[in-house]
Amino acid sequence: MTIRTTPPHGTPPPLPPLAGGSGAAEALRPLLDTVLGALATGAAARGGPLPAGGPDAVTARVRAALGDVLPAHGHGDHEALRTLVHVLAAGAADPADPLCAAHLHGPPLAVAVAADLAASALNPSLDSWDQAPAASAIEALVTRALAAELYGTPHPGAPHPDALVTTGGTEANQLALLLARERHRAAGPLTVLHGANAHHSVPRAAWLLGLPAAIEIPTPTGTLHPADLDAALTLARRGGHGPGPGPLLVTATAGTTDAGLIDPLDALADLCARHGADLHVDAAYGGTLALSPRHRHLLSGLDRARSITLDLHKLGWQPVAAGLLAVPDSALLAPLAHQADYLNATDDTEAGLPDLLGRSLRTTRRPDVLKIAVTLRALGRDGLARLIDGTCAAAQQLARLIDAHPGFELHAPPTISTVLFRPVPTDDAALAATRRTLLQGGRAVLGRATADGRLWLKATLLNPHTTTGDLATLLTLLEGSTHR
Repeated sequence: MTIRTTPPHGTPPPLPPLAGGSGAAEALRPLLDTVLGALATGAAARGGPLPAGGPDAVTARVRAALGDVLPAHGHGDHEALRTLVHVLAAGAADPADPLCAAHLHGPPLAVAVAADLAASALNPSLDSWDQAPAASAIEALVTRALAAELYGTPHPGAPHPDALVTTGGTEANQLALLLARERHRAAGPLTVLHGANAHHSVPRAAWLLGLPAAIEIPTPTGTLHPADLDAALTLARRGGHGPGPGPLLVTATAGTTDAGLIDPLDALADLCARHGADLHVDAAYGGTLALSPRHRHLLSGLDRARSITLDLHKLGWQPVAAGLLAVPDSALLAPLAHQADYLNATDDTEAGLPDLLGRSLRTTRRPDVLKIAVTLRALGRDGLARLIDGTCAAAQQLARLIDAHPGFELHAPPTISTVLFRPVPTDDAALAATRRTLLQGGRAVLGRATADGRLWLKATLLNPHTTTGDLATLLTLLEGSTHR
């Protein structure tokens, strides 16, 4: 019997290179050159903040580039990268373009993206120490430091703040409700109260966790008014919202999605203390204001929360994902403890190997903390504060331009970096059509929000490089596209 060791048609091709190991640099460098070239040609082909032509045109270009998604024979590394990175960039909504300002979707810092490459190349998995020795140590140190930044550095012997890395605000809010549910499990079902201004993930998390339907409190002014919360808590304590009084969790917001508003945290914390309710603050958007001496006063009362959501892929300029859930005492994370013998065997833990399973509901997870750590070290407090202050200043400048322009109406001065405005005269249907016209032409990306019973255009400024000229260009584009 003859055993064939090579294919009948000659020597097989070499195996594709790996990203790690001693040859990583040699394997990655030429591929990175191809990627960078394709990013440049794709951006040039796009020529603006968004591809022109709308969904059908973009899908057609992607379909043509992909061709046979799983070909019988490969096209090679460089051709695949060149073709698909180009079509991705050409069809991207580029948050680094000053006219792309619809969502809390910020442009990442180059240094953070470079750090993310290292994380991808080494591919640690933070579900056991033997898969991520250095990454797990970096995560432990950085999360504790950031939590202390939000809650204050503890005194010797005091509880130490801590934080978990999450995929974003949605996961962090869900974890906050889960921890509150477990903290009060013996006292009965947890009731969640939140303003109508809260992120949609809050009532959804209550549903996912099998809690009673969350109680929504109207927020006609855009923020949760203390008197309205007081009335809702009083009713809840009397059993008016369900089968009877039980544990309560209030979710406040520091940086609403629609307008970037901040609830009166100190006053809400006072009410929670009076009614025996826990307070969670969703500061996914506004939490990084704590790093700015000029703006941190807006977060007064934040440190009184039992948990805080923070997203550094918003006003922190990180690649997605870079979320956190912070707590004032690491002991509050105890309900997440979990044991799987192949990852955190009891004798390994007793011998000193860190137990990572209680740091997330996920098992396999990448070291998203590395890009955060690199950014903190590269920029420092003053560098981050400069970015935050500059971005907020750009929003103030846009508000002034709108307020001085007879063709536009400003909803209100911005609290963080979100500006709501609308052309005048116009109606809601015409305003929605104007926004879609800009999207279809690939000329500008603006969001939409409803406030005071009317539809408004939303500019969420997260690009610290935005100039006054960019803002003026945006208004000029709107003038030429407005449906009246």
